[in-house]
Amino acid sequence: MPTSSASTTDASAKPTAASGGVQSLERAFDLLERMADAGGEVGLSELSAASGLPLPTIHRLMRTLVACGYVRQQPNRRYSLGPRLIRLGESASRLLGTWARPYLARLVEETGETANMALLDGDEIVYVAQVPSKHSMRMFTEVGRRVLPHSTGVGKALLAHTPADEVRALLARTGMPAATEKTITTPEGFLEALEQVRKSGYAVDDNEQEIGVRCLAVSVPNSPTAAAISISGPAGRVTEAVAESFVPILQGVAAELSVALQSQSPA
Repeated sequence: MPTSSASTTDASAKPTAASGGVQSLERAFDLLERMADAGGEVGLSELSAASGLPLPTIHRLMRTLVACGYVRQQPNRRYSLGPRLIRLGESASRLLGTWARPYLARLVEETGETANMALLDGDEIVYVAQVPSKHSMRMFTEVGRRVLPHSTGVGKALLAHTPADEVRALLARTGMPAATEKTITTPEGFLEALEQVRKSGYAVDDNEQEIGVRCLAVSVPNSPTAAAISISGPAGRVTEAVAESFVPILQGVAAELSVALQSQSPA
């Protein structure tokens, strides 16, 4: 890894009294998260305004992140997230999926249907884990597959509590192509669906991603990264009637998975 250009004697590298951590590391990770929240590309003045840090401090931290490959400086002098973060993210997603598999297996045992876990990665949904149903007729989604949020139950679950203007901005970036004749293809229709998710506590993909397939999904509360779990199966089996018994199971497993994921995170 390239040598950091920041001085180790700088005050920002001293342990913080509150956490016992290294302040420069905390600040660097905070800047990376703020860049991600801003869409992946920002200017120094934007970071300064958002973080409250002085420009010289931000410039020094960004110079170090650039040297390490975690940030790139663009020709327009703005900064974007760098390619080395991709490897870290992929490894973290695989590990998250590994932790989730026992919980998904319980969903399969209790509902009989295929269980999935998905994350919101940028503007897309990525599936990070799956345990298949034992039925001969079952649903299969390849781990690593990416789809747009508007046509999936997990997408609705993940975006249900996102401010409407942010949802509209996401939909404007991705578009709303119709995967089937039942796909929601207008921002107003999608926002109405999100309101229903907030009221009911779960999301439904009713033949919207694939005809003949129905999915029930809930978010994982307080997950270190936005995550949702779901069960999916033939529409003839995953009916509105069975949702009454399946949804409490989903919510219970999501709550237990939340506790497990938080126990893997630093205090």
